[in-house]
Amino acid sequence: MLKIIDRYILREITFPFFMIVFVLTFVLLMGKILQLMDLMINKGVSFFDISRLFLYLMPSFLVFTIPISLLVSILIGLGRLSGDNEITIFKASGISPYKILYPVAIASLIAFVITAAVSLYLVPHSKFATKNLLFAVAKKKASVGIKEKVFNDDFKGILLYAENIPVHGNFMEGVIVSDARFGREPNTIIAQRAYLVSDPGQLSVTLRLEKGSTHTVDTNLKNYRKMDFSVYDVNLDIESSLAEEKKARTKTSAEMTFSEIAEKLRAISLKATDSRELILELNRKIAVPFACLVFGILGVPLGIRSHRAVKARGFTVGLFTVLIYYLLRIGGEALVETGRLSPFIGSWAPNVIFLTVGIYLLIRTAQDKAIDISSFTAFLRKLIPGGEQKR
Repeated sequence: MLKIIDRYILREITFPFFMIVFVLTFVLLMGKILQLMDLMINKGVSFFDISRLFLYLMPSFLVFTIPISLLVSILIGLGRLSGDNEITIFKASGISPYKILYPVAIASLIAFVITAAVSLYLVPHSKFATKNLLFAVAKKKASVGIKEKVFNDDFKGILLYAENIPVHGNFMEGVIVSDARFGREPNTIIAQRAYLVSDPGQLSVTLRLEKGSTHTVDTNLKNYRKMDFSVYDVNLDIESSLAEEKKARTKTSAEMTFSEIAEKLRAISLKATDSRELILELNRKIAVPFACLVFGILGVPLGIRSHRAVKARGFTVGLFTVLIYYLLRIGGEALVETGRLSPFIGSWAPNVIFLTVGIYLLIRTAQDKAIDISSFTAFLRKLIPGGEQKR
């Protein structure tokens, strides 16, 4: 059973947590909203498909927003208690920072379980589903893959230009086609309207042109031929499209679940680079959720302060801490990809560093020893090139 104080601290953390998760996730989604709205308004993609894309994007964002929101909410909640001298009352009543850590640890453990479930299961499935959905939409809607007033060279040997593509994307108007696949005399075809006709059984795509003409000039520029037509079919080379479809059906390491990566690692003929990428992704899927537990321990000493503070300070300190954490993570993963660092060290080094700092600060806080933030920031300046000169 949770005590009244434990529930009280949890309540102080919970409300900022959900608010920050919502705000951060919304901010990340804003970067995709304009692109998705363009697909729906200008390209005729259905609202149902757009809603599915929004749903598929959410897990990738939550993996990062949940740990960040947890740390910031701990700093805001405990900072509010410190600012109102309630932490001082707790200490006078015999409640040490170790006991304050108990409700924070519960919140961190819940966040860890949720983030781990999202990272290990939801993110791989959502990324793979997103790729397949985008590929299916591109095949279904010609206007998604072929843009108006742009020369498109997606098909081998053919350059395609469309003056106008209606919102529904069922046909193209004002079409110009340069076909250089046969012989040394490229054909230029001009048509009022064109359709893409696909045959899934034969794995073929045909560009059906209506009311136009073909124009051919020989290599010596002496002979010119013109042929008018009412309907003219051009068979398109879909080799590259089939290659993209095969690629879409093949999962990358980020789209694999924990068990799928472990199974692929057992393959004997795996290249060293592929093996390193898979091991890095395997460690990342666990190390990122583990940051919730690290931030929980680190947040207690950073949140308990002996002076009055405003919520903005907790938000600023939290974002600054998260920035350093993810810079270390990105740098470590970059070293892993170049082969200069092992995947295990590159993935877990930020967690080990911040966990060590968190335990050290927690012990000093429990012993009522001041935390010298100035010396910590001075140490960070030494790590940043040119930091001493900017001081």
